[in-house]
Amino acid sequence: MSHPVVILGTGLAGFTLAREFRKLDKETPLVLVSRDHGGFYSKPMLSNALAGNKTPASLVMKDSDKMSAELGAATIHKGRTVAGIDTAARVIELDGGERIAYRDLVFAVGADPIRLPIEGDAADTVLSVNDLDDYGRFSERLDGVTSVAVLGAGLIGCEFANDLLSRGISPTVIDLAPRVLPRLLPDAASERLRSKLAEAGASFRFNVSVSRVDRAGAGLKLTLSDGSVLDAGLVLSAVGLRPRTGLAAEAGVRVNRGIVTDRLLSASAPHTHALGDCAEVDGHTLPYVMPIMQQARALAATLAGNATPVVYPPMPVIVKTPACPTVVCPPALDASGAWTVELTDDGCDARFHSGDGQLLGFALLGAATKQRQALVSQVPGLLV
Repeated sequence: MSHPVVILGTGLAGFTLAREFRKLDKETPLVLVSRDHGGFYSKPMLSNALAGNKTPASLVMKDSDKMSAELGAATIHKGRTVAGIDTAARVIELDGGERIAYRDLVFAVGADPIRLPIEGDAADTVLSVNDLDDYGRFSERLDGVTSVAVLGAGLIGCEFANDLLSRGISPTVIDLAPRVLPRLLPDAASERLRSKLAEAGASFRFNVSVSRVDRAGAGLKLTLSDGSVLDAGLVLSAVGLRPRTGLAAEAGVRVNRGIVTDRLLSASAPHTHALGDCAEVDGHTLPYVMPIMQQARALAATLAGNATPVVYPPMPVIVKTPACPTVVCPPALDASGAWTVELTDDGCDARFHSGDGQLLGFALLGAATKQRQALVSQVPGLLV
């Protein structure tokens, strides 16, 4: 029997790759290494799970045994960590000393929440939600809480703020930036999203950060960078993610912002690959669902013997903010052009055009989201 394809990580990237690979190759052994329970759940659902009164257990769609059977009797090592990788010998070592030889090794290890340098006697109570266990701790702590300070006005911060509103909890969103979703939306669209969330009950503090979190009776007192003070029952940090690159770097695999790969998802060491939130693919780090799906299909084909470079077609991001439905197809970071924005009472249609009139991106809010399909067909792909 040949050595297995070993996938490090059982998140959306790892399991999607395994499923796609099994469609093409029924015989090659599959081994997955999971830091947690090894069951399948959709991480993007965590930021709107409160509205559906979801428990951690109810978010797990299939446990590890069902996933193993679905993947053709794949071996899933639950609750294990990787102690080391020898890329020359093509062997990984798990905690406890177990060694596994591999045919190909795939990093699908995700990303870690960025931790802000916050002082105070309650700084250790600041929570982040990056996996199912995090969500469990967060949802348990919400009992009796009426207000939550959300650090970060980006995608996840806005989604959690909207989700907290569904529980009757008042969120205050705090960010050093001057507005919400500053990397994805032009000013007018950003203001429309903020105003709709505000109408639903959210508050915002911009151009400030949190310097201290201290206990204050049964609650918390936040001291902001401008000297002002804010009371909250709980603090949730949603300031962004940093790709997990440490394990790859220790193995001598090239890393930059993420684990560096080419369009075949091949990393710098022979027979190593990366995808998902941990990967920097041809210079791009895209922590969204659609890029993961594209990566998984391409890498599955490559691992099955048909070298297939990943293609990134236009990939709109759906922001889960029911208070203001929002779809964004951002232009490339180095795109040259300008936004035009059309505001109506029930929508916002923002489009980014190049100097010669080519549509390079868009942001649609409210009623304007019905234009999504028509516009997607006009936007060039990021990797074609």
